[in-house]
Amino acid sequence: MSAPTTKKPTVSEREARQVAEAAREQHWRKPSFAKELFLGRFRLDLIHPHPLPADEDVRRGEEFLARLREFCETRIDSALIEREARIPDEVIAGLKELGALGMKIDPRYGGLGLTQVYYNRALALAGSANPAVGALLSAHQSIGVPQPLKIFGTQEQKDAFLPRCARTDISAFLLTEPDVGSDPARLATTAVRDGDDYVLDGVKLWTTNGVVADLLVVMARVPKSEDGKGGITAFVVEADSEGITVENRNAFMGLRGLENGVTRFHQVRVPAANRIGPEGAGLKIALTTLNTGRLSLPAMCVGAGKWCLKIAREWSGVREQWGKPVALHEAVGSKISFIAATTFALEAVVDLSSQMADEDRNDIRIEAALAKLYGSEMGCLMADELVQIRGGRGFETAESLRARGERAVPAEQMLRDLRINRIFEGSTEIMHLLIAREAVDAHLSVAGDLIDPDKSLQDKARAGANAGVFYARWLPKLVAGPGQLPTSYGDFKHGIDLSPHLRYVERHARKLARSTFYAMSRWQGRMETKQGFLGRIVDIGAELFAMSAACVRAERLRREGEHGREAYQLADAFCRQARIRVDELFTRLWSNTDDLDRKVVKGVLGGSYEWLERGIVDPSGDGPWIADATPGPSARENVRRPLK
Repeated sequence: MSAPTTKKPTVSEREARQVAEAAREQHWRKPSFAKELFLGRFRLDLIHPHPLPADEDVRRGEEFLARLREFCETRIDSALIEREARIPDEVIAGLKELGALGMKIDPRYGGLGLTQVYYNRALALAGSANPAVGALLSAHQSIGVPQPLKIFGTQEQKDAFLPRCARTDISAFLLTEPDVGSDPARLATTAVRDGDDYVLDGVKLWTTNGVVADLLVVMARVPKSEDGKGGITAFVVEADSEGITVENRNAFMGLRGLENGVTRFHQVRVPAANRIGPEGAGLKIALTTLNTGRLSLPAMCVGAGKWCLKIAREWSGVREQWGKPVALHEAVGSKISFIAATTFALEAVVDLSSQMADEDRNDIRIEAALAKLYGSEMGCLMADELVQIRGGRGFETAESLRARGERAVPAEQMLRDLRINRIFEGSTEIMHLLIAREAVDAHLSVAGDLIDPDKSLQDKARAGANAGVFYARWLPKLVAGPGQLPTSYGDFKHGIDLSPHLRYVERHARKLARSTFYAMSRWQGRMETKQGFLGRIVDIGAELFAMSAACVRAERLRREGEHGREAYQLADAFCRQARIRVDELFTRLWSNTDDLDRKVVKGVLGGSYEWLERGIVDPSGDGPWIADATPGPSARENVRRPLK
């Protein structure tokens, strides 16, 4: 067996991009509403009429939600979790008895077999009781052991691990390292083959559930050998294996009950039978798992939005200023309208994406990523607006409010708890780049070789010919469309008229595609460096997707006779708010400070503005910016806390 390396992989920017590119799904085998949207094609037929769950799925899901609601109301003390920074063991035991660990696991393995729709609704409910509880359940099922095994596991692995995950064992997902975040090409944890085992060495950071987990999904780099291709590979690892040390339970500004730690592997033997998929497939497994796993975060943001709306309604109806409730003052009322309309739209996005995931008719990789991006950003904005509506009471802790005799509303806690969602499972900045890559996939497929410096003249000539054929057919279709016809989408007019919003989406989808094409023609190979531009392109797509989902959901509720008029009103309000944001984003595509910002950044890094930092005291402690993660035995106490 080879000795573990202590040298971190050194990779160029191009090599890092190649690793990420190799991990993504290369082909589109099913239609995608969002992909078509970025190409300027508004395929409303892919989402309307709104897809519906089967009656049996609804029955099973509603029965579980009723049991979960009773549990959340009677067994979860959110204030206690916040105060003690820990979910009580009896709460976790109760969740196990309820079957909440196996919501998405097939009943043949002891799970509940809920659909993605009802799984997300359960997470929204549990997360509203306490966000750390929602995070525990999500990390276990959305990215932990069950989901990768469901898609990529062997039958033997499913038989061995899924029954445990469904009822008794908590799982965690370990990818991030102290010096490796969204750049997996630099992954330093190794797994060296030794007979029928692999031997793991390395350190993993921010291991959500890692402190209490029984099973781990670990990503490690396998050296290339005569018998295997090597590369980043996924393994199921028993958390109590010899050589595993949880060296620290991390503490954060929010989610105080989160069992998140630092885990060291030193000569940990893992059976080769526990490898998920072939060597080198680890990143693809991670990305595929996240295609639907990312829907859990926006689902909990929906729950947060509903709570923010409830508190805003109750508070601003009784709090008076200048002779009337603060809700009736326009400055406050606009915030309440934003929370209500955005909660409606975000729930529409999550429900639509989830139902499409359940039906498996569409490729939802972009939809799920947009839902995560949009939900995490809007969730934070809604919580921030609630704090502002509550004023000083919004900044005051629930414990302090209770101590002086007022209702203990944890508004500031909600803001702190939601903030991590803009970083969890792909930061906003990384999500922008990931979605942008998928959005321009059609262009790169036909014209990518034209801007690739490593391609030969012959390859470029061939790409030029293919691109000419593609764009000759595609570009003329961006000139005109149904969004210019006053009668288009007339079936969305019932008292309140939503058809102008859908026409707006169709026109601006074409405008978005034209803008993307112009940018690629202008910047070519430098397009990937224009992250500000790409981020705005993605944000426009997210708004257009949310507008579409909101209108489709409103029409579905109207047809079902359930709050149809109110749903139309909320969809109308949201679309009008979103259109203002879209118009601003289009303006900022070409009118921005990106070039100047780059100059300022160079000045900051070069020390040109250090004088601006004078006159303060830095309260930060001593120590390295990034902790040493050299492989080797642990010198620290194992703080793992098994719950069995």
